[in-house]
This record gives sequence, C-alpha cells and structure tokens, in this order.
Amino acid sequence: MAGKIGVYFDLQNIGGGLDVEALAAQTRDKWGDLTPVVKVVPLLAEAVDEVKADIEAQGLDGVLLCGASPRVDGDLYRFPVQVEHVNLREQCVLAYKNPDNSPVDSAEGAPELLTLMARDYVNMGVVKLQKSEVPDSAAIPGVARILVIGGGWTGLTAAAEAAATGYEVVLVEKAEKLGGAVNNIPTASPLGPLWTDKQPTNLAAKIEKVTADDKITVHLNARMEKLEGQPGEFTAVIATAGGPVSVEVGAVVLASGWVPLDEKYLAPMGLGVSPKVVHAAQFGKMLVAGEVTARRIAFVLDTTLAEEAVRKAAEEAPEAPAEAEAAKPAPAGEEGGEKPFVKEDLESVKHLQYSNAVNSVGMLRLANTICEKTDDATQAFILYKDMTVPGILERFYKKMQDRLGVMMTKADVTEIRDHGDRMVVACKNTLLGMDFDLDVDLVVLPTGLVPTTAKDVTVRFAYRQGPDFPDLELFDGFADSNYICFPYETRRTGVYAAGCVRQPLTMDACEEDARGAVLKAIQCIEAAEHGVSVHPRSGDRSYPVFNFVRCTQCKRCTEECPFGALDDDEKGTPKPNPARCRRCGTCFGACPERVISFANYNIDQIGSMIREVQVPKDFKKEGPRILILACENDAYPALDMAGMRRKSWSPYCRIIPVRCLGSVNAIWVSDAMSKGFDGVMLLGCKYGDDYQCHFVKGSEICNRRKENIAETLNRLGVQPERVDQLEVAIDEYDKVPDLIDGFVARISAMGPNPFKGM
Repeated sequence: MAGKIGVYFDLQNIGGGLDVEALAAQTRDKWGDLTPVVKVVPLLAEAVDEVKADIEAQGLDGVLLCGASPRVDGDLYRFPVQVEHVNLREQCVLAYKNPDNSPVDSAEGAPELLTLMARDYVNMGVVKLQKSEVPDSAAIPGVARILVIGGGWTGLTAAAEAAATGYEVVLVEKAEKLGGAVNNIPTASPLGPLWTDKQPTNLAAKIEKVTADDKITVHLNARMEKLEGQPGEFTAVIATAGGPVSVEVGAVVLASGWVPLDEKYLAPMGLGVSPKVVHAAQFGKMLVAGEVTARRIAFVLDTTLAEEAVRKAAEEAPEAPAEAEAAKPAPAGEEGGEKPFVKEDLESVKHLQYSNAVNSVGMLRLANTICEKTDDATQAFILYKDMTVPGILERFYKKMQDRLGVMMTKADVTEIRDHGDRMVVACKNTLLGMDFDLDVDLVVLPTGLVPTTAKDVTVRFAYRQGPDFPDLELFDGFADSNYICFPYETRRTGVYAAGCVRQPLTMDACEEDARGAVLKAIQCIEAAEHGVSVHPRSGDRSYPVFNFVRCTQCKRCTEECPFGALDDDEKGTPKPNPARCRRCGTCFGACPERVISFANYNIDQIGSMIREVQVPKDFKKEGPRILILACENDAYPALDMAGMRRKSWSPYCRIIPVRCLGSVNAIWVSDAMSKGFDGVMLLGCKYGDDYQCHFVKGSEICNRRKENIAETLNRLGVQPERVDQLEVAIDEYDKVPDLIDGFVARISAMGPNPFKGM
C-alpha cells in the first residue's frame, strides 16, 4: 500500500473555475503525513523531473496526478512508483453544470458544488492509491513456438510469416494435403497491385515454402486432441496417423477455414434438386476438373428467394421437436413431409448474407475464368441484388464490367425453374428497365461460408469450461472476441483466429489476416514472458489473487469468467491460470465471499473510495448524491469526450471507473446506500443483440446481478429503482449527459435514500 503519496495539481490542464491552491491546502490538511508532498505546478508535463526528484528525496511510493483524464495524457508519465490520475478536467471542470442553486465559495468565483466535486475526486484518488499495491510478477518462460491449426491459404501464410520472424511453427492439417479450399480454385482474385486482374494462386510454391522451412513441422491427416495450459506454456496434443504427438507451444493461430452451408438452405432455388444448379465452390471444382460444358451460365447473387422460403417455413414451424426427432434429417422441399426448416435455421441462413462480399468477387472471377477457358465462347450473366466488392478490389469489378462475354445487371430473381434441357431464371426490377426470363445451361448460386467452429470442435480445450469456444451462437460460429476493437482475438486468450473462421474474407484479406494473427500470437508469448496482460489492458501486471481459506467452492468465478482463466483443482477449488486472464475482474464481482482481489484493484479499494465521498444530509437544500460506476472501455471515454465538447451533466454525480461492469460487486452498492448515496448508476457497454462488451459478457452478467441487488434493496425497504444499469457505446458521448441527467431527475423525484444520515 502507498504510505507516502505525492499529490500534483496540473494548473494549466485543470483550467479555470477552481481555486487550485485552496484545493491543494485542503488535501494537505486532510491527509497530513500520508501526503508529504502536495504541489501546484504550472504544467505537469514540464515538471516530470521535479516529481522524480521528490520521489527520491521524500521516499514517495505513490504519485497522484490531478489534471487531465488518464486517457488523454496517461502515457506521458512513467515513474518508478505507483501512479494514479484524478480527472479534474474532462469529468469535473469541463462537465460541470450549474443547477442554478450553487453559491460561489471563493474569491476565484468557483461554484460551491464544483469545489465539492473536485475535493471528493481528489480524496477518492488519495485513498485509491493508499489501498493499492504493486502487483507481483506472474511471468512465465514463454515457449517460442506457434501452433497453426489449418493448412489452407490462411494457415500456410501464417506458418510462413511466423517462421520468418524466427519462431518455430507446428502446422496441423486434417486433410491429406495442404492448400484447403484453394486446391479447388482455378485462379485467384487480385492479390496485389494493380488489383485489376485475377492472378494465379501459385499454391504449389506457397506449400513448398512451408514444407521446405526447417522451422516448420507439418502434420497431415491430423487433428487437435487437446490443448491445455496457458499462453506461453500451452501443451498441445495432436492426433496423427502414427499416434498422439505432444508439443509445447506459446500461442495458437486458428486458421481452420470454412465449410459450405448446407444445401438445404438453397433448395428453394434448385440446389440439390436439379443437377444444373450448383453453388460457387462446386463450380470452382468443376472448372479445375475440366467438367464445365455449359456455355450460357447465370451467376445469381440474389438469394432472397431462398431466404424468404426459409423464413416463411421457420415461422410456420411448430416448436422444436424432441431430441430424437430433431436428429433426423429434414426432407427439404418434400411435399406433405415435415417442415424443412425450423426457427434455428433463421440464424444459419444468415451465412449467405455474411458471405456476399466473397461471393461477389468470386463470381466475377469465375465468370472471367470460364470465358477465358472457352475463348470467349461462353456467355456469363451475373445477376445481383447487392454487388459488394471490398476496398481496392473495386478496380477488378470495374474492369469486369467491360469484359467481353460478361453481362451484369441488378435484378430480383423471383424464380429458378428446370425446363428439361435448360434452366430459366425469372428476373424482375432489372437495370435494363424490363422484366425477363433468362434461358441458361447452368445456374451458379453463392456459397455460404460457415466457419469450422460452428461444425466441429476445432481446438478441444482441456478447460474446466469445456472443449469449445463459449457462446459461439452469438457470432453464428465465427471465432472472435470483439470484431470492432479486437480483431483476431478469440475468447480463449492465446488463441487467435484468422481467415474465414473469423469472418468471410477474400484471399488477399486472408493473407493480411494471417499476418495480423501471427503478430498477436507473438505479442501474447512475449507478454507472458513479462507477466503482463496482452489485451485489452495491455501491459497490466495484476492478476487475481485468491484467499482460498475462505473459498466455499461455489464455482461462480469459474463459471462466469468469460475467458476460461480458472480451472478446478482435484478438490474443486479454483485454479488460476494468470496468463489466460484479461484482468476484467468478473471473478471478484461474482464472489459472494469477496475472497478474490487484484493488488491494484480490489473490493476494499473501491469501497473506500465510495465511503470517501462527502454526502450531504439535507437532500432538499444540498441535492442528491449519485454514484456512477463507469466501465473503462466505453463509458469512461464517452464521458471524457462529452466533457471535452462541453456537454455538461449534473454536479451531484461522482464517477468511479471500473474495469468492467462484470467486476461490480454487490457490496459496492451496499456501501453506497449505507453511505447515503441516493442512487447508483451502472454505466457500461451494450450487450445482447447489440453486443460490444470488451469482456464478452460483463455487461450482461452485471444486469443479472442487478436483479439480485434489487431483491436485497426491496428487503431493506429501499426502492430497487435507485440502482439502474444503462448502456452506452464509446461514440455515444452526445447521449451520456442526457442519460445521467435523466437518472438524476428520477432519483430526485423519489426523494432521499431512507438510509441517509443513519
């Protein structure tokens, strides 16, 4: 714990509105020997040497910097002691809203409520440092070896890139040869400048580069049998034809690719019904094998017909049948039979939409290829609802618009029917200004790219939480942790997804993805060697510490950890794996006995900060007091941005950043209510259908816990409405002030907390 704290007020960054000298004097008077150094400096960035000198001369073991938000200039200050920031600029001075009843309390003209707010924040900062310790090291010797699962285009790229950095690589491929789906692709879409022409895949050269590299060990006809341990020191057991092989690895790149969507979803468009209807991946195989004889081919990018058929059948379907009945294959399209689709199919059919960009580029390439192979004797008709071409591949699309033999038009495909010797594609609302029936020899439909994780337990974790990634249905099987903020990261720390197992991607994007995932894997191994978190709290040395003497083995921490950081030992006691941990604190938010803590973030620390706020007894005269526990990933930066734009909110609020709403322990709410706070707002990331929580389920878990808190408040005679959870995205800074003021208004209408003044 910090026993000697230096407090520094950054005068220029705090700005006007506060009597900073008076604030410094109050800090000296209140904390005495705990704060032997309290200074007001003109500009903190120019006083770094002065702070370092004070640390040396006074033996300081903590530094409190009062000024701008830590998100603004926190990286500027590196001192050999613990450092905390008090946000007196963005979330105090700039955010202050005068409620028209705050008297001026100094010659500087500072409103009394603003001064009280600043005092509370400074006192909270001091006690936060006082209750904080320097974390012990959790460093482990990282194994400089990366496991790549999948030997397709992405996996080959990942293996070659990892080996080029000096790391050893173990490549596991379930098939008897490398290359994956690219073995069935006659040519590639543009892979580099000028991005206007399709290119040879040069797959053989790519495979040769990998197999000839002495840093890369390849296992064919192999599958993952088990992955146990933690980043830096995983043990992978690989099932091979010669028996199981055990290998130590530091991190994993998951590049296991995709499988085609079940044909039944495109049966309403003739797939699986007529031999003259295939999907794009099948057509590619036919091209490679030289089996395409059709000379009039329709490439259909509008799958509305199939999607509506699935939707209609699913909506009319009865409740899911018993397990034994559900295991039977549905007779797709069979008259008088069972319904071919059920409600769960509505999620699966989305893979057609997800794959549209890949199919758009792919069909342009396939149409071009067949025209070339037949010396322009083939007519290729591309009928699209949405032509989705990513990024610079727009150049390829524009060139294909002028390609001889290729005709494109936007169209609603309303029917595909078999007329014996030909297929008829009915088109409406076309760019040609007319409806027409198109006679062709073959119809090519899009391929739905379904990630392998949705069909197979690809990694097989030896984790207490099970062998697969958790809750994959949230992302329809795609293995990712947070698309927006953390590409490549999965919900198992140290395992990084790349390519079409992460999202449908074109070949050039898969190569880029592979490089990104390899860099994250290397970063992870080196972070484990330094004993720090790799993401999202990059560089954080803390990790959960357990007081096992009081542990009741209730299993809540192991069940609610979003990342599988906790196993069970042979007695059922939680077994921490520090390198898996992402430092969210969900475990100690879950613990009813409060036996889990972090050295620099713990139950007592936040509780002490809450108790440090000066809560007035006179509700009518001095207003309410509202505690806001704001998640540091979305809510806190949104508050900062609101303050920077002078979007102010009620001065009756006190904000404490938390790592995640999942870390909020019910005792903090109890502390606030017993202190006399009139309301508690839990402000954090969105969850559910609008998922974006940085710690996967933290906001959702907090919402469930809020229901338990409501029951407790009811028993105490306190309205549960005094505690509410509100959602905000990082870019919704303009909404934050209204959310806060609306909550304050509701609390004001309720009147004072019954426990106020007790």
